[in-house]
Amino acid sequence: HIVVNAEAKDVMVPRDFVEGGQIVLNISMPAVQDLALNNDAVSFKARFSGVPHEVYVPINAVMAIYARENGRGMVFSEDDEPP
Repeated sequence: HIVVNAEAKDVMVPRDFVEGGQIVLNISMPAVQDLALNNDAVSFKARFSGVPHEVYVPINAVMAIYARENGRGMVFSEDDEPP
């Protein structure tokens, strides 16, 4: 899962699922189609309540990444610089 700042520039996510300016996205292979991860962005197609959406998240909008199974992961601060 990734936690995304839904208010960041160029983020395209289904707004009905944004809470407190953030959205949690399941990016596991069974949950998404056409997943693309690169240095600039995460993008994929997924269904939210049965409705298909295209999702685009610039890397700087990713606030955290974690495994749902155990909650372990990483939280990124605004001070973190991209590699």
